[in-house]
Amino acid sequence: MERNIVHLDLDTFFVSVARLENSSLRGIPVLIGGSSDRGVVASCSYEARQFGIHSAMPMKLARQLCPEARLVPGDYDSFARYSKMVTDIIAEKAPIVEKASIDEHYLDLTGMDKHFGCWKWMQELRQHIITESGLPISFGLSVNKTVSKIATGQAKPNGEKHVFRGGEKEFLAPLSIRKIPMIGSRTFTLLRNMGIARISTLQKMDLEVMARVMGVNGVSIWKKANGLDDSPVVPYSEKKSISKEHTFDKDTIDMELLKKHIVTMVDELAFELRKEQKLTSCLTLKIRYSNFETYTRQIKIDYTASDRTLSEQALALFHKLYSKRMLIRLIGVKCSDLVTGSYQIDLFNDAITELNLSAAMDNIRTRFGTAMIKKAMLTEKKDKRKTYRAATFRV
Repeated sequence: MERNIVHLDLDTFFVSVARLENSSLRGIPVLIGGSSDRGVVASCSYEARQFGIHSAMPMKLARQLCPEARLVPGDYDSFARYSKMVTDIIAEKAPIVEKASIDEHYLDLTGMDKHFGCWKWMQELRQHIITESGLPISFGLSVNKTVSKIATGQAKPNGEKHVFRGGEKEFLAPLSIRKIPMIGSRTFTLLRNMGIARISTLQKMDLEVMARVMGVNGVSIWKKANGLDDSPVVPYSEKKSISKEHTFDKDTIDMELLKKHIVTMVDELAFELRKEQKLTSCLTLKIRYSNFETYTRQIKIDYTASDRTLSEQALALFHKLYSKRMLIRLIGVKCSDLVTGSYQIDLFNDAITELNLSAAMDNIRTRFGTAMIKKAMLTEKKDKRKTYRAATFRV
């Protein structure tokens, strides 16, 4: 059966939400992010992009490129509310929905062509979303997720694109290799050094050469360039919370040990959040004393997946909660009220250096395991040599 896969993307989502709530922002350059010069641009309007501004750019540089741009603090509660509204509209009508991020969805409409006509059905759904939410949205329709996502990019802003079966390679050929999902700056530089700038060149490359030069990643990129992708649309389900606990072999009152375990658990939870593109707005700390009495305390925070922010809040909760001066048997941390987030870490307040450091550490954890890199405060003296070696991996 011929597959019909759709990719939907809310155009400049954060900016569009801000404009719905403040009409004076329409038609002018808008930057979404923290007001500090050390922060980064979370999102920007098309008007701002004309000045060379893009997401993840240092806010200080963005304001230099476009001094007249309006800077708007991010309101993640509003973003989450509008995201849920759109998801609910789609889920009510589409048979299989995957929520890829706060502003992206994949739909599997396979089998619907004989009843409705997928293209016409999607046009009607898109108009329904725009009418109900007030947000601009683009979509691409093709036989797989990769081609549909690229088609959406070509349809923007606020447009539609249909790539017919058999026309995938022809559609992709003239495009830049940057359009292929999963090609980051390092992979782009490597391919450019090989003389590859357009997808058409990549399509002609020998598969064995790509495998030899880039391994499994090279094979995957070659397949995507040739419009080949059999990955399924995974039905959407929202995880409500994630947590970690540690039971001590021997009950303890060692404050340094307790703090190390709290920070370690928070680091692991924050990495899991970023890996799954989630953000949390509620942090809970649990303590079980040696007499088995258990106490918890929680705090509402701005949506984040920053290990620094979460560690600071968790340690503050611990100091407020630990009052009995009794030996502790178990300690736990939970992140709840999760929403799907984007690439950002602490979406509006982290400095660009912190974003880069976290990304580098996440890369090491993904490639070599979570135990291969850790903060200095979590490392025993006897492990210094081992930690130094782990920290020198190239990322």
